[in-house]
Amino acid sequence: GETGTGKEIIARAIHFNSPDAAEPFVGINCTALPETLLESELFGHVRGSFTGAVGDRKGRFEIAGSGTIFLDEIGDTSLAFQAKLLRVLQEREFYPVGSDTPKRTEARVTAATHRDIEELVEQNRFREDLYFRLKVVEIVVPPLRERRGDIPILADHLLGKIARETHKDVHVIPDDVMSRLMEYSWPGNVRELENVIERGVVLSTGEVFDEDLLPPAVREPRTPLAHPPAMPSNGLSFKEAVASYERELITQALKNAGGVQKRAADILQVKPTTLHEMMKRLGVTAQA
Repeated sequence: GETGTGKEIIARAIHFNSPDAAEPFVGINCTALPETLLESELFGHVRGSFTGAVGDRKGRFEIAGSGTIFLDEIGDTSLAFQAKLLRVLQEREFYPVGSDTPKRTEARVTAATHRDIEELVEQNRFREDLYFRLKVVEIVVPPLRERRGDIPILADHLLGKIARETHKDVHVIPDDVMSRLMEYSWPGNVRELENVIERGVVLSTGEVFDEDLLPPAVREPRTPLAHPPAMPSNGLSFKEAVASYERELITQALKNAGGVQKRAADILQVKPTTLHEMMKRLGVTAQA
């Protein structure tokens, strides 16, 4: 999935809903360290193995035990590192840097990337054998612009979370503000949404998340929908209200596109397949 879509959150959810939830969840960003330090971080090292190694140190695999180790941005690693990781996955053992004695690991490995791994394999920049070893269960996380129905749920969750963390009393997102959030394309995905909510909470002086707390790019989005419908407030449940709003957005986009679904998908900035699935789920027809 794209950067900021919440891949690590999904990895944590998998871990905390597993039989090994009591074991550690250990994450590492593979791009945050040079290759030599990355190897030491994951596999550990023994005293004297390199300059500055004044004592033995456990690596992330050993710390994880039978829990989960999360390798973020695996697509940016070198071929040399990939070869060492492949051996760990195949043999369930690793060598700390500078040691001749292998150690066992029972950790579950989850990996994430924003890159097209199959394209990297074709370019000989990612090992095909490692790709297939990792690709036991693949989860594709769509960008936020392709799952706009999640925005109200995420925004309310983030508002409550950030308000508690910052000890602020803001707890209401009005319909007009939610409409702005629904219209915006969110190039930074969930991470950007969280930043926008945090900004508003920090700047707020009351209980309501006013529209002027939104950044200019979100407050005045470049959207082809000239008159987006208002969030319904006619006694519907939250889930029904979100579905109704989605239905209105799709209906208006189809109208603007002359009933052509591909054009409507472009207007809504979603894939045609995503629009088709949403129409089917919401009971919207191209003649609407």
